[in-house]
Amino acid sequence: QLQLVESGGGLVQPGGSLRLSCVASGFTLDYFAVGWFRQAPGKEREWVSCITSTGGRIKYADSVQGRFTISRDNAKNTVYLQMNSLKPEDTGVYYCSLKRGVHPMCPMTAPDYNYWGQGTQVTVSS
Repeated sequence: QLQLVESGGGLVQPGGSLRLSCVASGFTLDYFAVGWFRQAPGKEREWVSCITSTGGRIKYADSVQGRFTISRDNAKNTVYLQMNSLKPEDTGVYYCSLKRGVHPMCPMTAPDYNYWGQGTQVTVSS
């Protein structure tokens, strides 16, 4: 049974850091691109970052460029999102998602992804 589980969320003060993890079970991540999305209360789900299956191509939303870092460890079947210099506007539920296949670039839109985790809450507040 394919399962994605995010963890690492929590409450952090502005300027702080968190590292989110997304662990896959029931299959290998090797042939999936991975995307991170977030959703704030009352807002639509927003793309944050993505990484291709090989890790060779990475993209970030302008709002997180230079502060967030996505990475993957296929041997551990895990993808990470390191979040530094957090701001209150980074608050939301963060989701990891998978797109089947080996592609030259990872997508930035939710409908392009095939599988989703349950999300982990990130709250940035003083």
